Amino acid sequence: MAKPAETLSPVHFLPLRLSSTNAEIFGMWFRTTWNVGGGKIFGFSRLMRRYTSVRRSVLDMAAKDGELRVFVVSGEVSGDTIGSRLMSSLKKLSPVPVHFSGVGGTMMSSQGLKSVFPMEDIAMMGLLELLPHLNKLRVKLQETIEAALLFQPHVVVTVDSKGFSFRLLKQLRARYSQKSFEIPVHFHYVAPSFWAWKGGEARLRGLAGFVDHLLCILPNEEEVCRSNGLVATFVGHPILEDVCELNLDTSPHEWKIEGNSEIFRRNHAIPTGATIISLLPGSRLQEVTRMLLLFAKTIELLQVSMPELVPLIHVASNQHVKDFVTAFTNKWHVPAILIPGGSLHQKYDAFSASSVALCASGTVALELQLSRLPCVVAYRAHFLTEWIIHYKAKISYISLPNILLDSAIIPEALFHACTPAMLASLTSKMIHDTGLREKQIVAAEKVTRLLCASPKNLHYLEEPHRRLSLPYYTPSMIAASTILYHVKS
Repeated sequence: MAKPAETLSPVHFLPLRLSSTNAEIFGMWFRTTWNVGGGKIFGFSRLMRRYTSVRRSVLDMAAKDGELRVFVVSGEVSGDTIGSRLMSSLKKLSPVPVHFSGVGGTMMSSQGLKSVFPMEDIAMMGLLELLPHLNKLRVKLQETIEAALLFQPHVVVTVDSKGFSFRLLKQLRARYSQKSFEIPVHFHYVAPSFWAWKGGEARLRGLAGFVDHLLCILPNEEEVCRSNGLVATFVGHPILEDVCELNLDTSPHEWKIEGNSEIFRRNHAIPTGATIISLLPGSRLQEVTRMLLLFAKTIELLQVSMPELVPLIHVASNQHVKDFVTAFTNKWHVPAILIPGGSLHQKYDAFSASSVALCASGTVALELQLSRLPCVVAYRAHFLTEWIIHYKAKISYISLPNILLDSAIIPEALFHACTPAMLASLTSKMIHDTGLREKQIVAAEKVTRLLCASPKNLHYLEEPHRRLSLPYYTPSMIAASTILYHVKS
């Protein structure tokens, strides 16, 4: 005959081994909470779910349901690319079908995502610049939360856009704790730039309550996150995947992309003696409206001494940005060639044909490092945002290559110093000074090596994949394997 419930040791209910003292303490709590002697079983199913789920990986949970449900959210163009590559890698590695829901752009849609609403609705930047859009963002946040609850995912992945992402994860965790179904595992891909702000590391500890695992894209982030109580993995920088996507035969020790400048010049009927400059004003509408005007005035100044200058404007895969740039260039008296953001081949062919690039601060500086194209970085924002950055930032540079090398390899024009005259001066020097150009090209090799994940973070990849290099050691494959084998506790 089975023992009565009240005489069962709590050890029988746990997959973990408890000491006799801990077992006694747990037993007292067990009887008090469940009121076993009185015949009342309170919260039994919730408690059993909590303890029987210990040490289960994401794959275990997916295998039980016969599918893996992933709710993924991105709020900007770079995140859309990162999200789409992660989705592709999850489908390749998962032994069960993967179903997606969430918010994303055209790239994520191509991988099977039906976005809850257009990604552009939450593609905003800055601090003070967000104020006029707060009500709209609150509405979109609630729509996203309700969609996630309805989907009941095993995993929630937010990509960059930390303001929206962290509010989503925090409120989702609170809502799920009120319901009876299982709480999903929360991942955030692209760690916040805590290293850039005074007191940034201290604020990391607050993320542990709603972020289960951070997927870091820069070296040293993993170590700092772990020292502040967060589970984190350095998966490598997503920009390295451009090499794989273009199917280039390159060594992992020399990450480099060489486009076809001859084909580009021929396709666009650019004279042989013309100097080409790539303009990259950003990916979000607020940023582009500010930076493109500055860049246009810079080109006009440069054409005084270089009348053969041909500007290329790289247009992000954001419909609002496309519309704005098209309208702007239709009115601009300087002929410009528009490069669509959705084509890697066209982008890197344009880089190869260019003598220099003028870009807004962001991931694009790393793309230019991959192509070995010398550049000048520019940054302007709302004057109050600039004031906050000036007093709160603890780093000396704004572009990632300079930050990673702790050296002013790339010229930067920031805040009030970011004027057409200054940009024209820096750009002209970069075009004509061979020494400055060579300095950037040499530094680019060091930068790209720093962006590669450590071999120790490849251990989740399955045995057949460990014998291969590209494309299985890409950041998205490492990130996908980290998600699948994450153990929920």
